[in-house]
Amino acid sequence: MSTENFVQRFFDRDETVLSAVAAQYGAYCRRIANNILGNEQDAEECLNDTLTRAWNTIPPQKPQNLSAFLGKITRHLALDRLDHLTAQKRGGKELCAVLEEWQGVLPTELSAEHIDLKATLNRFLCELPTERRRLFLQRYWYMLPIKEIAHCNRLRESNVKMQLLRTREALKTYLEKEGIYV
Repeated sequence: MSTENFVQRFFDRDETVLSAVAAQYGAYCRRIANNILGNEQDAEECLNDTLTRAWNTIPPQKPQNLSAFLGKITRHLALDRLDHLTAQKRGGKELCAVLEEWQGVLPTELSAEHIDLKATLNRFLCELPTERRRLFLQRYWYMLPIKEIAHCNRLRESNVKMQLLRTREALKTYLEKEGIYV
């Protein structure tokens, strides 16, 4: 079923759309949540929360790409849940590794002149070659383990690590050119 059909069913308030969306996008959303949380049960709860949030936001929102819309909701919910869990000394396995990789690249505190960081990051990503952008998003948006990224892209783990390192270094240089310093 296409995004338009799903969205129309949301607009029609057809409750059966939730089970259809779960069937089509559930594994995708669970995977995003599990990569962040490192726990299948928490990932399942995130999926349920994602469906509820989608139900409550469509309408008025009308997403053009339902998978990206659901993925973004799932990611935000999982990160919120992780924040709650880490307050209790638990948390996701990949997030710690990802955060370590970002040390020294992004500023720890954003001042008023850094407000456009999101736009700057988007410009940087648009300028990357497709393969490097894909690796970057797999690691830092979906928080996939290096081993899985290597497997999905038919690369060696060392190659993935090196490309990510070079991309982070290029990002740091790009940010400095834009006046954003660590």
